[in-house]
Amino acid sequence: MSNFTHLDETGQLRMVDVGAKAETQRYASATCRVLVGPKVFPLLQAGRLPKGDVWAAARLAGIMAAKNTAQLIPLCHTLPLSGVEIDFTPEPDQYAVLIQARVRTYARTGVEMEALTAAAVAALTIYDMCKAVDRGLVIKDLLLLEKSGGASGDYRRPETSLETLSQFG
Repeated sequence: MSNFTHLDETGQLRMVDVGAKAETQRYASATCRVLVGPKVFPLLQAGRLPKGDVWAAARLAGIMAAKNTAQLIPLCHTLPLSGVEIDFTPEPDQYAVLIQARVRTYARTGVEMEALTAAAVAALTIYDMCKAVDRGLVIKDLLLLEKSGGASGDYRRPETSLETLSQFG
């Protein structure tokens, strides 16, 4: 009926059977940006927000999100993650924080969704930790930076595509 991998011959949704695929080292990194604004940014940098340690909370939330991606995204496989890293880069000129999530596994399917989920949930946690000061924060630019491993090979987002994305928002 369809060439879509997540549909069976009758058009019903299904989880792809990856049992016959070889286990390989898999890696993915994703990024997301939170525009916190001039009111929140100095408090965030100084560690003086009312809810406490934003970085620790957001890092832990991102790690937990990566580990639980299959519970959030319906057709994702549960994967044995071998590593999850979440880093934050303050961007003072934009009153923003850039989040990067990196996820690794040795499995039959990739970890792109885990990296994207980790970055998104870390961003949501930053919002939650900062909203007492300003509810006007903006979460944007959630995207896959790169992935490696598996039959589809490696992927690296071209730098020019980031410029193209900025035209939309």
